[in-house]
Amino acid sequence: MRLEPIDKPSLARSLLPPITALGATVAIASFLAMLAGANPFSVFGLILNGAFGSKFAILETLNRATPLIFTGLAVAVAFRAKFWNIGAEAQLYAGALLTVLLGTGLLPWPSIAILPTLALFSILAGAILLLVPALLKTRFGVDEVVTTLLFNFIFLLFVSMLLEGPLKDPMGMGWPKSARLLPEARLPRLVDGLRLHWGFGLAIFSAISVWVVQSRMTLGYEMRAVGLNRQAAAFAGIPVNLVLVKTALLSGGLAALAGFSEVAGLKGSLTLDLSPGFGYTGIIVAMLALLHPLGVIFAALFVAGIFVGADSMSRAADVPTYLADIMLATALLLMVLAIMLTRFRIVRN
Repeated sequence: MRLEPIDKPSLARSLLPPITALGATVAIASFLAMLAGANPFSVFGLILNGAFGSKFAILETLNRATPLIFTGLAVAVAFRAKFWNIGAEAQLYAGALLTVLLGTGLLPWPSIAILPTLALFSILAGAILLLVPALLKTRFGVDEVVTTLLFNFIFLLFVSMLLEGPLKDPMGMGWPKSARLLPEARLPRLVDGLRLHWGFGLAIFSAISVWVVQSRMTLGYEMRAVGLNRQAAAFAGIPVNLVLVKTALLSGGLAALAGFSEVAGLKGSLTLDLSPGFGYTGIIVAMLALLHPLGVIFAALFVAGIFVGADSMSRAADVPTYLADIMLATALLLMVLAIMLTRFRIVRN
């Protein structure tokens, strides 16, 4: 048996494997729900109701989807050029750290300029953090999977050190967290009285902007060309290493916006549990979206809906919330297989 590439997959060939992968994910989750002693239809109904059954549930799902859109975009941009950024978690914390450093009164920003300034410096922090693995790859051939993954642990330990030391809030009753942002450094709410903030609007704008870059601009064409075949791209005169560096800067900046959004829009201060794994979940979001920037929005809503709905389902049906983690992990594995089957056919030797 061997894999044979398909030059121009048909529409059915492009859509059927991903749809089958999602159906198989539902079937496996149903089986696990039955093992837990619950009715699968009841479980999925509770998840759906918990995620979209009320105004509050919908807004909470949108709120949870906001950082996932940013990290999903960061992964999708990088993976499109075959730059394997596994470090969106570190880049998220880099953006959050700069937001706290500059948004707690360190510099006397004018109130009208403070939010754009915080967003810009957050983008720069994430971009610079990913620039190091990009240069190591382009100059010395160091595998970016290893470097970006290790940066997650290094940077989180660095943040932990800061929160236990110079950034520790003296009014925090001993808890390792930073001081709170100034009121003018907080993103306004989209709906009064609820937690959804303008970070969601920024995430939608970012997704549309990335789509424009990838579909309408030279950089997007170069990124796709490098991702499809680096040797052919270099032969055509595309500066492959420079494109990889630009891709890394864009990817790191997008992931950092997730940290800015979470601190300025939701938390108000930096803690070590700011992210429950948004950077890693962004990989699932990007793969479910087939690396399409607009698809990232819907994939993030799907993933966020599962997480938010699983919390409600667990309380009502007495089924562990780990079912949501299994569903997403299964969806990722099957989606990777589905993507392979859209581009290759299995033939006998």
